[in-house]
Amino acid sequence: METAACHAESFMCDSPICVCCTYSQEAALKQEVALDSGATVLNHSMSLVQRLETLLAMGNASDVTLRVHTINTDEVKVIQAHSLVLTLQSDVFEELLLSRNNSAVVLRETPDCAAVFDKFVRYLYCGDISVRLDQAISLHKLASKYHVWGLQQGLTQYMTQHLSSDSPTGHVVGWYSYALQIGDMALRDSCLQYLSWNLSSVLQSGEWGSISEDLLLSLLKRSDLILQSELELYEALEAWINQNQPVSMTVETALRAVRYGMIPPQHLFRLQKQSPLLLKYYESIRDLLYLAFQFHSASPIQLAKYFDVNCSIFTPRNYLSASWGSPWVINNPTRDDRSFSFQTQLGPSGHDSSKRVTWNALFSPRWLPLSARSTYTELGAMQPTRTEGGRPRIIITPATSSPDFAGVSFQKTVIVMARQQGKVVVRHVYNFHQSTEEAGDFLVDADLLRRSSEYLIDSSLYLHIVIKPLYHTLLVARK
Repeated sequence: METAACHAESFMCDSPICVCCTYSQEAALKQEVALDSGATVLNHSMSLVQRLETLLAMGNASDVTLRVHTINTDEVKVIQAHSLVLTLQSDVFEELLLSRNNSAVVLRETPDCAAVFDKFVRYLYCGDISVRLDQAISLHKLASKYHVWGLQQGLTQYMTQHLSSDSPTGHVVGWYSYALQIGDMALRDSCLQYLSWNLSSVLQSGEWGSISEDLLLSLLKRSDLILQSELELYEALEAWINQNQPVSMTVETALRAVRYGMIPPQHLFRLQKQSPLLLKYYESIRDLLYLAFQFHSASPIQLAKYFDVNCSIFTPRNYLSASWGSPWVINNPTRDDRSFSFQTQLGPSGHDSSKRVTWNALFSPRWLPLSARSTYTELGAMQPTRTEGGRPRIIITPATSSPDFAGVSFQKTVIVMARQQGKVVVRHVYNFHQSTEEAGDFLVDADLLRRSSEYLIDSSLYLHIVIKPLYHTLLVARK
């Protein structure tokens, strides 16, 4: 049984290990009414909560015994409780207590839920609860089963906010599966986004081998995966298949989701000869490899005349390797405008491997929106218009134009890093073609003036710019 007292500050707690039930708006309203009438509020509610906790711990005046049986074991946990408290917090308990024949209520719980049941009951008395990563699902199950909706919502929020926390075996994959099981689409999507945006670190963790086939295939379909390269993804996929030994149909589906056109030809040659997986399933993906080699040998303009290049094999993901972009750390980002230049390979095609594009990036902490400008400068979009009321913006343009750009548009992706639970993770991803003004929401919620801003790491804005060449079909060759 928990013995720590329920402290007053816990009701406004933002601690990573505490989920609290708060009624701040109601309390504020009552206080305003009291102050308007000239009265003074004496608040001893915490003393009452402490007495309730003591009541639970000592079992004084208990009128109901909860006998919690652990399924498939002989273990029974006995908790002396009070029907008034249980019925106030849970309509399920109210129904159970009304239908009981004696003072005991027999409950049957899975081992994981039985292990935290006393913690769950304590929440009903005190309104706060300490949570570990490995207890979140069990407590969420209990909150859902007994209709304790405040706790359920608090735990969902806890899981959403602690995706980046360190755990020995990982927890995001388990939370994703649980969210899918209970139909919590918001939590499911949060887990899927975290896995997609931080895939490189996930691939290196023990959690990668535990993902389900459905989750694996869901990830492989996405273009917003953030990782070093497509080769890294292929090698991780091979390791997952070797560990899990799925059926052939799953292997073929997964292998056909790899974007081989994004892997340099020298690595494709090596995989063809040295990868046992590729050798075994070569016939299943022969057409994709053939198309990839054609893509690497011809110019994108020629390829676009004969093939539909608007398909996934020609669509880059968010690759962090130097060929695709560059990190950019902006110290004191609210101080003034900054500029930065970097180079990328013209495109993923081997035909363009020796061609480089120089990019100019401009960051302005206070950029005036187009709708608010009265005049335009000669330099157009590359000239910042400064105003105290403006918002952060980035403009990324090529330093020169080239005929090689024909049939290609460049999507810019700006990845914003942040530190959460002591780990550097992706905080947000913005996609645009010229300026983040097109996206409209670039750093819209970021308070860059506050040193403790969740968008800053040590008072600096950590960005990674990715340039993604997207090919377009120019014309169709007549037969």
